[in-house]
Amino acid sequence: MLRIHFSAEDLGRIRLATGPDPAWEALLSLHVLGASGTDAELQRWTTRVRTTLNVASRPLLHLVPSRGYSPDFLTPAEGATDPDTAVDMILSTSPARLRADMALLGAERKLPSWATALASGVPAARRGLGKALRRYHRQALHPYWTQISASVNAERALRAKAFLAGGTDRLLSGLHPAVRWWPPVLEIAYPRDGDLYLQGRGLRLVPSYFCRGQPITLRDGSLAPVLVYPVSRGVGVLRPHDVAGRAGALDRLLGRTRAATLLAIAEGDNATGGETARRLGISPASVSEHATVLRDAGLIQSLRVRNTMRHNLTPLGAELLGRTAPPPVAEHSARIIVADGYPAHGGAKAITTALDTG
Repeated sequence: MLRIHFSAEDLGRIRLATGPDPAWEALLSLHVLGASGTDAELQRWTTRVRTTLNVASRPLLHLVPSRGYSPDFLTPAEGATDPDTAVDMILSTSPARLRADMALLGAERKLPSWATALASGVPAARRGLGKALRRYHRQALHPYWTQISASVNAERALRAKAFLAGGTDRLLSGLHPAVRWWPPVLEIAYPRDGDLYLQGRGLRLVPSYFCRGQPITLRDGSLAPVLVYPVSRGVGVLRPHDVAGRAGALDRLLGRTRAATLLAIAEGDNATGGETARRLGISPASVSEHATVLRDAGLIQSLRVRNTMRHNLTPLGAELLGRTAPPPVAEHSARIIVADGYPAHGGAKAITTALDTG
């Protein structure tokens, strides 16, 4: 049993992740790949990825075993919505943290030579890890990211409604069947017994598609507290999304760069302009310009959080892409913020505006 202890200050610092966390989805999907069995929703995905996994990514299966400890540095507590940003955060892990985490892993199982080099901070080993993680995301996760995002966003919408209906009590009590909220303690069925005292740091909640079974947290209690928990099941068999075909049609409709911006915003879900710019390889100013047109056309909505602007789809934009857009939920350091609806725009006229200025 894991017991998470809240203070009054912690209850005001609960945060809900802005979308699927690429680092956590990568780690937990590797758990699924290494497991002996899986559920029907993931069977086709597991078979396909196991038989086609790039040789550069296969060492990750040694680093992330299906059972037992996985290094905390692979899932940065701060979180990221963009896979490249997540990998950069992982590669910036301090040598001391890297050694400590790899020592814990090595105490449980024999490590290959490359893992020893990684623990020693050999630059080539770090670069190899980054290459493996990026290739793994492109092959195993990116083709399915639309469905992963949809399931996570649906869960976020449920949590937001729970918070609005009953505050923190309703939010925490309905997280998962393995979770019990006995104020001020959150009890979680867990493989090991322990206590996590938040001590004013708050708690970051991360709904995850590939989290199967009970919720999970970091081993090191000194890191920023995070609780990753499974989304509600029943979202259907995981299938790849035909991004190329849809992107080609959008190119002809909106223009190549503006279509790419719309797709990147949809895939990033609440991504900042800087994150979208890095994903597309264009300037933040260009993203801002295209986002303004898409927003004026009613295809996206932008929400300022602190000093950054975050973008996500409106129902009109979601309909254009053939997907569902839940009410947006922004991660905030003090409270869960729920944007109340979307701005009203004229459908055909709005899309014409995007076309005319593309």
